[in-house]
Amino acid sequence: MRPDKQGTSMQAWVKATWLAAALATCAVPAMAQQSEVRIGVALEPPILDPTAGAAEAIDIVVYQNVFEGLTRVDQNGAVQPGLATDWTISDDGLTYTFTLADGVTFHDGSTFDAEDVKFTFDRILGPDSVNAHKEFYEAIESVTVIDPLTVELKLSRQIGNFLFDLGRGDAVIVAPESADNNASEPIGTGPFAFVQWDRGSRVILERYEPYWGEAPALTRATYLFIGDTAAMTSALLAGNIDGTNNFGQEALAVFEGNPQFTVLVGSTEGETILATNNQKAPFDNLKVRQAMAHALDREAIIKGATYGYGTPIGSHFAPHNPYYVDLTGTYPYDPEAARALLAEAGYPDGFSATLKLPPLAYARLSGQIIASQFAEVGIRLELINVEFAQWLEDVYSNKDYDLTIISHVEPFDIGNYANPDYYFGYDNPEFQALIDELNGTTDDAQRRELAVRAQEILAEDAVNGWLFQLPQTGVWNSKLAGMWPNSPIEGLVLRDIHWTE
Repeated sequence: MRPDKQGTSMQAWVKATWLAAALATCAVPAMAQQSEVRIGVALEPPILDPTAGAAEAIDIVVYQNVFEGLTRVDQNGAVQPGLATDWTISDDGLTYTFTLADGVTFHDGSTFDAEDVKFTFDRILGPDSVNAHKEFYEAIESVTVIDPLTVELKLSRQIGNFLFDLGRGDAVIVAPESADNNASEPIGTGPFAFVQWDRGSRVILERYEPYWGEAPALTRATYLFIGDTAAMTSALLAGNIDGTNNFGQEALAVFEGNPQFTVLVGSTEGETILATNNQKAPFDNLKVRQAMAHALDREAIIKGATYGYGTPIGSHFAPHNPYYVDLTGTYPYDPEAARALLAEAGYPDGFSATLKLPPLAYARLSGQIIASQFAEVGIRLELINVEFAQWLEDVYSNKDYDLTIISHVEPFDIGNYANPDYYFGYDNPEFQALIDELNGTTDDAQRRELAVRAQEILAEDAVNGWLFQLPQTGVWNSKLAGMWPNSPIEGLVLRDIHWTE
């Protein structure tokens, strides 16, 4: 959905403000040296080890850049060879035998081999594992080193998405010599090596010259942490950065039509939701959740929070996925129905709750709009702005929240709802059995049928407030090429980025 160019009066005011800022700056973007790139990103990662944290900000910096997996996911969402150049799958679908690339070294010079693969998965599955998505790999029954360049993974059950899961940031290969320090000094096998992390400011990567694969064009990449859209705008216009992968939609008018910049509009895997603590009253009451669903005006939220770029969703699934089914009509916007359901649930006068908002423009804009919509039906929200590290601790880890707004950017992550300990607190045995069946099915038609039913259950149970699919709106120096317009997996992959002149 493209933004309404007429817009509301608020949108017109915002656009005029940004255009005025652009005219006032009147700067010509200065290019970095032709082999370097400076990239602005909204969030600083809490750590730099994607196998030990859930934040997308980690993968933005290191996925496929510093670290690599046995497989990798390309910009179309397809599985490609990674550190494994080839593989065979047994007839029963339970044994995967991988042939590993030869001549690969980690950035500290140590040799990569099958023992590192075994160490990586033993670490993921170990009792002390801090992997954010250990559940993707729990079916791995054994990892056997056949020889230095051959490794066998045996599963206890079939996993239809296994090769894709091996290409996630959660499963990148790490070495026993350096794994304990990867949070602050990451050492991988990728085309770029970590140089330094100036906390609160930037991370610097440099091309790893002994890289085993095709050498990237860039010799250096600097990620600068710029959390404010106005500051990001100024940095782009002044030439202090060469681009950003996901720019605030409210200010895109500054760059659209400007020949000095390329605006890339694509999609992401980010389901943006009003996440709900299902184990906490009154949200453990289905009628309350249904009332909240009826109180949400998605169209107004999308216009106000994404300036029309977002795509409405009715369950936790990406609209570009072939298994997607449109469920946006399950609980249509109907304030009268919302008030009636609240009364039936025992809240004729509504109730008060808190809404914790991370420092992301879409979250805080959506929060303001939703607070106004909920007030119309008697739900009074206190908006609490938190930094992202606090959000991870309070909401994601400790489940200390009523409501929050966040985009879940991992592909095919509907399986999170089968984990009652996940921060939603959703516990539905029927759904859990369905996901188990889906995970063990490789037939595409059967997988689609199961995925559709899974979406329907989540929609009917109004587990969360389904808002929109997060768009990716990148702004780049027009002399740069090779950036991914879409984001089929978390990360900002550098391997194809290059200067055209």
